[in-house]
Amino acid sequence: MLTLVNTNRMVPVIGPVGLDYVAGSAAQAGLDVELLDLCPAADPDKAIGEYFASRSAELIGISLRNSDDCMWPSADWFIGELQRTVGRIRELSDAPIVIGGVGFSIFPKMILECTGSDFGIRGDGEQAVVELVHQVRGGGDFAKVPGLLWRSDDGIIANSPNWPERVCVPSGRDFVDNAYYLERGGQCGIETKRGCNRHCIYCADPLAKGGVSRLREPAEVADEVQSLLARGIDVLHTCDSEFNIPGEHALAVCDELIERGLGGKVRWYTYMTPQPFDAELASKMARAGCVGINFTGDSACAEMLRTYCKGHTCEDLASAVKLCRANGMAVMIDLLLGGPGETPQTARQTIDFIKRINPDCAGATLGIRLYPGTGISATISRRIAAGDDSGIHRRYDGPVDLFKPTFYISPSLGDDPSGLVAELIGCDKRFFTSGKSDEPEPRDEPAGYNYNENKPLVEAIRNGARGAYWDILRQLNG
Repeated sequence: MLTLVNTNRMVPVIGPVGLDYVAGSAAQAGLDVELLDLCPAADPDKAIGEYFASRSAELIGISLRNSDDCMWPSADWFIGELQRTVGRIRELSDAPIVIGGVGFSIFPKMILECTGSDFGIRGDGEQAVVELVHQVRGGGDFAKVPGLLWRSDDGIIANSPNWPERVCVPSGRDFVDNAYYLERGGQCGIETKRGCNRHCIYCADPLAKGGVSRLREPAEVADEVQSLLARGIDVLHTCDSEFNIPGEHALAVCDELIERGLGGKVRWYTYMTPQPFDAELASKMARAGCVGINFTGDSACAEMLRTYCKGHTCEDLASAVKLCRANGMAVMIDLLLGGPGETPQTARQTIDFIKRINPDCAGATLGIRLYPGTGISATISRRIAAGDDSGIHRRYDGPVDLFKPTFYISPSLGDDPSGLVAELIGCDKRFFTSGKSDEPEPRDEPAGYNYNENKPLVEAIRNGARGAYWDILRQLNG
């Protein structure tokens, strides 16, 4: 039997979309599959003990969605909890353990080494897990398993990442209690594609999902929406890097949802880049059921947009807000402040511009999480090697270790960059910030942009709020 374990216990809860897909694929391949979901468990150790007391697995798959919360100043790191979970399962089962998920795929060798797991899968897990079960059963030819990391006498061997050209996953969504996640999390996830062909200097998505947009068939996406609706799941959020890359695929997905009459039955939110986005796409998205868009704006300063390797302009941001307004969709713009070359003047330019174009809300994240393999990490690592660690922010001692939450904030913003950002924002409730100082924020204020353990957000969902977290928070902010 294949046992899949969801370890993500972040609150508000987020449904394990990837495990739902992997479990469905394994079942379609004829495997006996069970899912142990630790998210609803009051006592995870007890839940693990009770499960393995009555079951014998031949392979145990553990999903890691996030290695940390990606936010400064909180810098919560989840690897310690993963180590404890793997250790607890080791006490109760002799079955080999394989770890996968987006969080794992960013740090594959590091996580395999620190957890002592037998295997890891970098990239898509659906076909890889099925092939791994066959090899564990007697084949032993682990080189055949796409994306696999495995141990040999020579150390850890890493097969090529598993990023198949086409994404084909089951649309049934039968293994996860998605009704629970809608009730406690306010939304459920769905993918229309994987991977991203853009080159933003900070983003880890291409490391985890590949540097090419790998598309699902629009009909398959619509099948999945219908399957979720049949279970009462009517609020969704796409898990794509950017829904409108490529734009033709976004239009095709919307056309399929419109043709089936699903636009009036489901509400969905998405992440998008400000370009390409025109009147045709905006209209079709609204008719297909889209009620809110979170745009990856990053900055409204041309110099900083070039630094981040972005393909849009300030005018594109203004146009995106107008198109959302014209089509009745809520609009958020995510900002990333503090990158290389950021100054008080560029930060002011960005914040003042966002105020003028008037989105429903804006996320003013300060600090860039440094992921190994990204453009900014290569640049900053060279500076550190030369003895310059200015701009580095972290909550651990010793040498700089990008496996642990490590952030960069431009030193030009001064000794109190968060205070500077707060001053530039003023009392404008449209802005969410990631923290008011270098001390972790209690997260009991609605304006806090760290969703993890955000008490007002959790309470709002408990009281019936549904939708993207930013949309719920902006309504709490009035």
